[in-house]
Amino acid sequence: MTTFAINRAATGSVSGFFASLLAAVANWNDARVTRNALSKLSDRELDDIGLCRGDIDGIVTRV
Repeated sequence: MTTFAINRAATGSVSGFFASLLAAVANWNDARVTRNALSKLSDRELDDIGLCRGDIDGIVTRV
């Protein structure tokens, strides 16, 4: 007779909740860092990479 154990977190479990919460915080931080970095660039530097100040929020939401 073969015996095996399945160790998977159930859908909607507490560990799954904390994993998704951690991922959301990481995504928020990535967007914050990107927004700050782009905001520190001059208009000339933004133009060099094909952006303007109005594009920053759109870029950040895609990160």
